[in-house]
Amino acid sequence: MRSAERPTTGARVEAWTGRQFGTRMDDAMHIYVRAMQYAQHTGVQRALSARKHVSYPGFACRAALLDDGTLVGFGYGYTTTPGQWWHDLVRDALTEDLAQEWLDDAFELSELHVLPEYQGIGIGRQLLTSLAAGIPHAAMLLSTPDHDTRAFRLYRDTGFVDLARRYLFPGDIRPFAVLGARLPLRHGR
Repeated sequence: MRSAERPTTGARVEAWTGRQFGTRMDDAMHIYVRAMQYAQHTGVQRALSARKHVSYPGFACRAALLDDGTLVGFGYGYTTTPGQWWHDLVRDALTEDLAQEWLDDAFELSELHVLPEYQGIGIGRQLLTSLAAGIPHAAMLLSTPDHDTRAFRLYRDTGFVDLARRYLFPGDIRPFAVLGARLPLRHGR
């Protein structure tokens, strides 16, 4: 879709089980690669991790679908616990006080992505707020590229604060911001 053909309608957001997410993994990883501007092989690698994540405690997933069933966005995460890759890296990046304050009873938003041609019309916000409303945790944590993007502005608008900035995860040359929000999220705009 050319940028001149921006969609004018949104998508419906559905809660998905791990099994439903697994059946649409290829579609989701296509969105991941496009939204993050990664090389195609990165989606294959990320799918391996995502398939493991569906079995993690507290797994929750949302999908943004057009009327014809086309997947245009998704988000998922799980309860963050010691021994998980992201949790342990972030734990080491935080001060002791921040780690104690934020890592207990927290949901790790592992991925939240919308196809570029569907960004800016509220689908990401729908995915984020639906996920946050459906989990029993005290906080939601995430990492996002550390620069001014629509996603970063969305997170700020819904109450996310800095936990760590300019963090370098293994395997990615871009700096990331680690953010956290107390639940329920702010409504924002």
